Amino acid sequence: MTLAPAPLDLTDPAVIADPYPAFAAARARASVQWHEGLGMWLAFGHPEVNAVLRDRRLGRIWSDKTPAERFESFNLIHRNAILEMEPPTHTRLRRLISAAFARGHVERLRPWVQELADSLVDELAERSAGHTPVDVLSGMSEELPVAVIAELLGVPAADRPLLRPWSNAIVKMYEYGRTTQIEDDAERAADEFVAYLRELAAERRQAPGEDLLTHLVTVRDAEGDRLTEDELVTTCILLLNAGHEATVNVSGNGLLALLEHPAELARLRADPGLLPTAIEELMRFDSPLQLFERTATEDVEVGGATVARGQKIAALLGSANRDPAVFADADTLDVGRVDNPHISFGAGVHFCIGAPLARVELQASFGALLRRTSALVLGAPARRRPDFVMRGLYDLPVVLTTA
Repeated sequence: MTLAPAPLDLTDPAVIADPYPAFAAARARASVQWHEGLGMWLAFGHPEVNAVLRDRRLGRIWSDKTPAERFESFNLIHRNAILEMEPPTHTRLRRLISAAFARGHVERLRPWVQELADSLVDELAERSAGHTPVDVLSGMSEELPVAVIAELLGVPAADRPLLRPWSNAIVKMYEYGRTTQIEDDAERAADEFVAYLRELAAERRQAPGEDLLTHLVTVRDAEGDRLTEDELVTTCILLLNAGHEATVNVSGNGLLALLEHPAELARLRADPGLLPTAIEELMRFDSPLQLFERTATEDVEVGGATVARGQKIAALLGSANRDPAVFADADTLDVGRVDNPHISFGAGVHFCIGAPLARVELQASFGALLRRTSALVLGAPARRRPDFVMRGLYDLPVVLTTA
């Protein structure tokens, strides 16, 4: 296996704007390749990415950012995160979180989520009035998932504007080529977020409610185990960061894809029963998370390449979701696609625990857009964020006409 650099520059504006041609070129060369610049292997093919996500010898192994005193809070919220753990610690933490989730929180919120989505679309349509472009990203895509996670956790309405800026600053640390300012902002946001959630958790201990945070505070498993304070805080931050960043990006990327494929938008509007299938296709077609790293705990063969113990391999989810060996007409948007084993939610033990909630939010928001408007038209070119790992938009100007 050659160690030549993979034909992929994650900082290339053309790749950030549309990585899929570069993925196709890479897959044609080899399904797993070494990237000299990143110092890790990259998996491009669907079977290989799936293997990376499922093979227990390829783990999420957290290493604190250094110097430790500079990243104290950022390290805390990752060292204790279920996303950065492997069994048996991962098993214990997921069992406790799942037990809290199992108390009907998602279904409890379903009518509230739909009502919120309807009202947000109505506000956008009223402002647009069939001729003025309005930003659907800030007006709905960003607002709805943050509101839902905040409602789920029981964050007071007055505090909710704090959440997205904190989350935005933290997730920028996952990109490559970070500046010192980005790192400082991420640590500051993590520190403020941790302090806020410690105070909120203390309030729930004194005055329990019916929200998820209360249940995370009180949940115990069959052995009487419970979440530590740091695990509790970290879990809440992870739910917000992962739970809303991905949903925002699916909403923005997905609506843009529909606007750029008006025949598919018309097809979906004519047959609302396709909505659940369409949501899965939108997640496949333009993945909100493009890259997920793993570390080999022993030598592992993936796609003909040997990932040596201690080496990293990144699963390129967007590339896997466009693999023509798995998806017929992989580069075609098909809202009726039924054979759709996309892996935008991950796979294996780290499969997204918030996937059911994300689907509720996405079906509510896209359903509201379809039901409460008679026309949706791109009002100006959308601006894409200059990030590769978390693929999303700055804004999405749309002209909406009320139904």
